[in-house]
Amino acid sequence: MDSAPSTERTGVGYLPPAARTLMKIVVTGPFGVGKTTLIRTLSEIATLHTEEAMTQSSTRFDDTAGLPDKTTTTVAVDFGRLTVLDDLVLYMFGTPGQQRFLPLWEDIARGALGALVLVDTRRLADSFAVMDMVEEQGLPYAIAVNRFPDAPAHTDEILRQHLDLAPETPLVQCDARERRGSIDALIALAEHVLTRMPRPEDPS
Repeated sequence: MDSAPSTERTGVGYLPPAARTLMKIVVTGPFGVGKTTLIRTLSEIATLHTEEAMTQSSTRFDDTAGLPDKTTTTVAVDFGRLTVLDDLVLYMFGTPGQQRFLPLWEDIARGALGALVLVDTRRLADSFAVMDMVEEQGLPYAIAVNRFPDAPAHTDEILRQHLDLAPETPLVQCDARERRGSIDALIALAEHVLTRMPRPEDPS
C-alpha cells in the first residue's frame, strides 16, 4: 500500500518529491484576521479549505464588528504547503479563529513545531486569547501583523509593547494578499523554530 497519494492519481502532490526537512506549522489568529488568505497566497499546491457561509445563527456567536465584508468562516482547517529553502518544506495548517473551536484547535496544533499568529491592528485585544493558547501548547511563535487598508499603522516597537512580546519573538508586518511579505513572516517563524530546536550531539 502506498504511504502517500500518488501525484499522477490525485493531481496534487501533498508530499515533496524528495526527502527534505518537513515542518508542520499552525497559522492561527482571531476570527477574520486573514489566515485563509495567507495560506492561499503562499501555497505551492492546491489548498484545502473548509469554509462555510456565515448564517444569521452564527453571527450570534461570531463578532463581526469591524468586519463588514466577512461572509464566510473556516469551520475545520485550511491546509497548504510551501518550500522556502531547497531542503525546508513548511506544511501550513490554518485554524478556526473562534473560541468555540478550541478542542479542534488543540487537535490541529498537535505535532506542530511552531505557530504563526496573525493579528489585526484594529482588534489587537482579540489576539491575546490566541497567543495564550499557543503559549499553553508550548509552541514557539512569530507574529504577522496583517495590514488591512483601513487599519491604523504602528511601528514594530509600539506593536511589541501592546502585544507584550518577549524580545526574541519575531514580529513581521505584511499584507496576507501579497506573497513576498507573507513569505518573510513564515521564514521568520521557521528561523525562530530552528534556533530553539535541540542540536544533534557532535559524534566526535
